[in-house]
Amino acid sequence: MKLYGITVADVTATLEYPDTTENQGDATALIKAFPGRYSGYPLKVVYERQGDALVVITAYPLKKKAWR
Repeated sequence: MKLYGITVADVTATLEYPDTTENQGDATALIKAFPGRYSGYPLKVVYERQGDALVVITAYPLKKKAWR
């Protein structure tokens, strides 16, 4: 997150209000656009549920042209 300047608030917003959700085995990937941030790329957050907790595995700007 530090590498891309991703804030905890943006990760939290992505977890709460994603634009897109994808199941990837045990993990779930969420994508949310933040206009004007991350060089115009949407933020992708991948997490797993462990008991009652959500464990964020990674968060990075999704550098794909067609993400929807």
